[in-house]
Amino acid sequence: MSSITPEGLERIKPLGLQPEQLPRHVAIIMDGNGRWAQSRRLPRAAGHRQGIKSVRSITEEGCRLGLDQITLYCLSVENWKRPERELKFLFGLLRRFLIHERDLLMEQKVRLTMIGRRDGLPDVVLHELDKTIELTAENNGMVLCLAVNYGGRTELVDATRRIASLVAAGKLVPEAIDEATIEANLYTAGMVDPDLLIRTSGELRVSNYLLWQISYAEIWVTDVLWPDFRGDDLLEACRVFAGRQRKFGGLPQNGAQDKAIAISGEA
Repeated sequence: MSSITPEGLERIKPLGLQPEQLPRHVAIIMDGNGRWAQSRRLPRAAGHRQGIKSVRSITEEGCRLGLDQITLYCLSVENWKRPERELKFLFGLLRRFLIHERDLLMEQKVRLTMIGRRDGLPDVVLHELDKTIELTAENNGMVLCLAVNYGGRTELVDATRRIASLVAAGKLVPEAIDEATIEANLYTAGMVDPDLLIRTSGELRVSNYLLWQISYAEIWVTDVLWPDFRGDDLLEACRVFAGRQRKFGGLPQNGAQDKAIAISGEA
């Protein structure tokens, strides 16, 4: 479990926050690269390239704040519909990120991991991905998870297939299948669910992202386009999160539950 740094404490102090009020796991839908470039009359590639600076900024901020994990929606299964030229550029950008950011990941003690289907990803990308994952495997700081060739429905299909195989092999009876069984067969097995889902660019949809895992996540949408998103924006999202009452289907805690019972007259 990651710990907040002295610099992080100084960052949250003016906001009146305590470390325990921060989310443990933040998932982000990085949206707006194309619009950022279009508004500047630049090619879409310029927006994607600028977006890497945002990844670097929020990784550093997440480490300062002591977040346990940040999961980034890098490439969805639907993104294969994009022009081949753009896909080639995106894979090249991902490959360069994996190479050039290794020093920062090691310096910040970040552990890199990936969720999504490996099938179809270029071998050169998989090589650098596996190399970076192996290099950072022993790091004990924040986890940076890249969702690549990922889709929430695809994940559930793959989990269902794995469970069906266990049933067919006689290793599992249908009556024993529960939520824990499903969670154990998701790409995110062993990870805590996101506490906070951030979407940039103002769009109000989850875009087939972590459909199972965000069931009780707080959602924060900002009009800021991803290439402009920085550590201060992540900090603002954490500030809003800290002000939310998370009920998980029950009554609010911290005294509000007793008040609700008193109003209803129930014992």
